[in-house]
Amino acid sequence: MDELTKTIASRGDLAHLALFLWASGASALLAWTLRELARANQRFEDFVKEIAALNRLFSSDRSRERSFGQPPYQRKD
Repeated sequence: MDELTKTIASRGDLAHLALFLWASGASALLAWTLRELARANQRFEDFVKEIAALNRLFSSDRSRERSFGQPPYQRKD
């Protein structure tokens, strides 16, 4: 890498080197951000699935209560 930098500096292309380093850093940051966003999305999806499973569990408990003659669940509006 040091030889590459010396070659670019001797040719006077420091602006190209700076642009390349900036673009590389920006691309790496974008890739990292997208990966973290995908992970957060997966964690949120897992959370929603767990909530849905709890809702199914509690709704099936209420249906059993109704079948044993207890009053049905009533919402307070």
